[in-house]
Formats: sequence, C-alpha cells, structure tokens
Amino acid sequence: MSTRVEIDHRRIGAERHPEKAGRPDNPIQRKPAWIRVKAPTSPIYRETQALMRANNLVTVCEEAACPNIGECWSQRHATMMIMGDTCTRACSFCNVATGMPKALDTDEPRRVGDAVAKLGLRHVVITSVDRDDLADGGALHFAHTIRAIRDAAPDTTIEILTPDFLRKEGALEIVVDAKPDVFNHNLETVPALYPSIRPGARYYHSLRLLDRVKQRDPSIFTKSGIMVGLGEKRIEVLQVMDDLRSAEVDFLTIGQYLQPTVKHAAIDRFVTPEEFDDYAQAARGKGFLLVSATPLTRSSYHADRDFAALRDARHAKLKAA
Repeated sequence: MSTRVEIDHRRIGAERHPEKAGRPDNPIQRKPAWIRVKAPTSPIYRETQALMRANNLVTVCEEAACPNIGECWSQRHATMMIMGDTCTRACSFCNVATGMPKALDTDEPRRVGDAVAKLGLRHVVITSVDRDDLADGGALHFAHTIRAIRDAAPDTTIEILTPDFLRKEGALEIVVDAKPDVFNHNLETVPALYPSIRPGARYYHSLRLLDRVKQRDPSIFTKSGIMVGLGEKRIEVLQVMDDLRSAEVDFLTIGQYLQPTVKHAAIDRFVTPEEFDDYAQAARGKGFLLVSATPLTRSSYHADRDFAALRDARHAKLKAA
C-alpha cells in the first residue's frame, strides 16, 4: 500500500521566502516525461547524506531542491554550500531561504576539507549563498575553504560557484588568488529578464566579473550557466553566448528552469530536448571549450567528468594552435 504525501507549497514558500508570501500564486505545471526523475533509494545516497549531517554541512543539492540529487549523491557527488543556508538576495527563481544570515562559522572550511577527504572526491564544487551583509561578500571565507581542501585533499580539484560580489571592492581578487581550478558564476538568464528574475544583480557586472577572472589568472577555467523556459527568446540566448565568449568563458551550461513553489516565477514553457541540442550545437560553434545543454543540466551536474573534459579540450586546442 502506498501513501501519497501532499506538499503545501504555500506554507513552504512563506516559511523560506517571506518576501514572496504576498505574491499571487503561479500554479506549478506538470513536468513532461523527459524531465522526470526517480526518488533516491541508493545506500550510498544515504551514506553521503549522513556524512553531510555529521559534519554539519549545507548542500545546495538540498537547499535548491535539485532534481539530480539522487543520481549525484549515489555517486558521492555533492555541492557544498558555505556561509549558511540563508541568502540576502530574493531572486524569484531560487529555492534557497532568504533573510538575514547568521555570523560566519570560522570552523566551516576545516569541516568542508575533512568531508571532501572522507568522500574521496576527485573534484569538488563549493558554492554559497549571497552575503551582502559582509564587507567582502564572503570572499575570504571562500579562500579559507579552498586552502582547507588543498590541505586535507591535495589531489582534489576545486570548482567554486560564487556570488557576484556586487559593490565588494577587492573581493574577486581574494578568491582568484586562492587559485581554484574552476571559477563559476552564473548569469542565470538573459538581460531583459533580470528585473523580474534576478532583481538584486546586474547582468553586465556579472559578465565583467567573469572577464576579470581571466585577466587576473588565465590558467583558471571559467564557467557560467543560464536557465531557459522563463520567457527568453532564442536570439537572446545566442547573444548571451556571444557575451560570454567575449569574456573568454570556457564552459557554458544551459538547463530547464523548474519552479520550486507557487510563489516563485512561473515556468513559461518546457524547452524540448531537441531545442537543447540546438543550443549546444550553436554554443560549440561559438568556441566554448565545453557545453552542457540538457533539460536536467545544472551548474554542478557531472562536474568531475566535465572537468576532465575541460582539461582535455584545452590541451587539444593548445596542441592544434
């Protein structure tokens, strides 16, 4: 006998996103067959979950309700989210809780390093909430975390997915000088949708951030991603690709936006797998070293495998030059 669990999306939205509580409901659409995933059942999934709990670590996999959590955690892949579970921004697409965060946990970098070592990760992704309340936006905490991972697991390659450090002078340089292997910062959507989807951010600031990473340290791979299905036009997506290539970004990810609750931005449409294939072909033609464009693509999806492909692609390009 099975039991169906009813989820009250209004209650969840009000608890995690009080700033959205007064918004009108956007009904959640039924997902097409190509975007449905099975519930996680693997014993390794449970082991990964237990390790995160034991080390008092937050993961974006859970906080952002990622659809790939079952697959990734069953392979001991988890994207750790540092600096707490509460974000100072209120993007209309994001399921991470919003509000005033707690003080930084200075022991967190050590615990992250220990967890990476215990999981035996070849590649790890570290992201964070936005911390507009901090003078450096959390840049030094990122640097401490990178160095703690290097100490605990020196063979592990490190990918970071950072906030935009808007109006945080010198923050980017602190993070870049800690020498992550991949610097990821997502544009999230096309410029025309920023006022409704990412109102606290600035498209050209984010673009310039990625450009400055390459200027300061060309050896670091740069990466960015967008969601589709929010109402963007194909020509706008192609322009984002051109903008990212002008900033010498190496890796582009494109995935389907999925609406977390009725209080979040509505899905305009479900983009078909064929359209994702078209985007991937266009992006490769524009010169990205690597492209991942599928309905279930997320910033950290298959990150370890993709990092190996990035290195191979760079090597092949240098060899051909």
